[in-house]
Amino acid sequence: MYKNGLSYTIITLLSLLTHISMLTIVFIKGQYDSIMSPIILSAIILGSDILYFFILKYLKQNTYTFDILLITVLNMSVIFQSCFGKVGFAVKHFIFSVLALVFCQIGFKLAQNYKFIEKYKYIFYGIIGALVISILLFTGSRGMWIDLGFITIQPSEFIKPFFALVFATSLAAQQNKKKILGIRIVYDNWILLGITALIVLLQWWCRDLGSLPTFAAVAACGFIMRICYPKAKLSKKLLIGIGAAGLVVVIIALKFAPSYVQDRLHVDIWSDPTGNGWQQCQALIAIAEGGWFGKGPGYGVLYKVPAADTDIVFSSISEEWGLLTALLAVFMILLIIVSALINTPRSYFHTTLSVGVAAVFIAQMSLNIFGSCNIIPFTGVTIPFISQGGSSMLSCGLMAGFLKAGQAMVYPVPQKPQMQSSGRRTTV
Repeated sequence: MYKNGLSYTIITLLSLLTHISMLTIVFIKGQYDSIMSPIILSAIILGSDILYFFILKYLKQNTYTFDILLITVLNMSVIFQSCFGKVGFAVKHFIFSVLALVFCQIGFKLAQNYKFIEKYKYIFYGIIGALVISILLFTGSRGMWIDLGFITIQPSEFIKPFFALVFATSLAAQQNKKKILGIRIVYDNWILLGITALIVLLQWWCRDLGSLPTFAAVAACGFIMRICYPKAKLSKKLLIGIGAAGLVVVIIALKFAPSYVQDRLHVDIWSDPTGNGWQQCQALIAIAEGGWFGKGPGYGVLYKVPAADTDIVFSSISEEWGLLTALLAVFMILLIIVSALINTPRSYFHTTLSVGVAAVFIAQMSLNIFGSCNIIPFTGVTIPFISQGGSSMLSCGLMAGFLKAGQAMVYPVPQKPQMQSSGRRTTV
């Protein structure tokens, strides 16, 4: 059992209450052909909740708050996805939500021991390289998706967790400076800079710049954390110079960006509401028509618009469930991030890794929501754990495991021997 059984019980009940409240709304306000549709949905959601909670008790990990928050968000997303257009059951999304929890545990085990990551860091460099090569071989410059017929994979989604991971490695290498032409440098920093440049060129080549701000956020946070490394004072000037150079590159890239990027940056969606601006106009109309409390699950019409369950999922939720519920879903994801960062991570490695993952989640949510609200152009990125998409769900599950690893004990702490009154030593 957990040391604080009452706390575990309370947060478990709150999670169940959240899902029960949403399912009650589905029964009362939802659109469905048969009463069996919401009954089946309710049985699967609540049944999986109970199963998850029993598994957590069996695992006996000291990260149950994080785990239950993640379960709450995942099953909320299953309810959302099951109600777009008409109440049913999103089987595919449910399967990937379960797999996301499995990948969370894999990520947790992988990142728990920072010495293992440090020892095999070049393997993770190789994984990123292999993912980049797979995109070039199977997609060329046509995009970032690999279509296998029975399933479509987006390798760029799996680059994100390993990109955050490699930035957390090699912190000790900040002290291993080598002189080249009289300049003291850190090889690992240049390797990371090269990986960043490779990803930027890949995005540019594939004409898919939507995820570029996410990678830029991870790189910026990673380099800042390396600058702040307690014993890395002599690397500050170099890294600040690299950051300034990166800013100049961004400005130049925006200035000479391809025409399709320039069009997105300067387009007035209301001047062409049935053409280039149609998708974004429909997203804004859906948010307005949904109001604070929504039309009701299944009563939305935005589901007919392409990418309604991915790129503009925030608008779809706002239309059917209301803006309050959509903001609540975003708040729950932020709560997952905060729950991982509010407790001091176990090492500077885990701090850097957690900041990198937080950068991915916050950047993606911002790009998706601001795109739906016409504050910025559409980017095609997903809201973590909410949007449809298997690659995104598995990638986010892996990164959630990285966050979780920062809260858990890196190594078991041995108990100290106790002395009996007779003076003889015994162990507990």
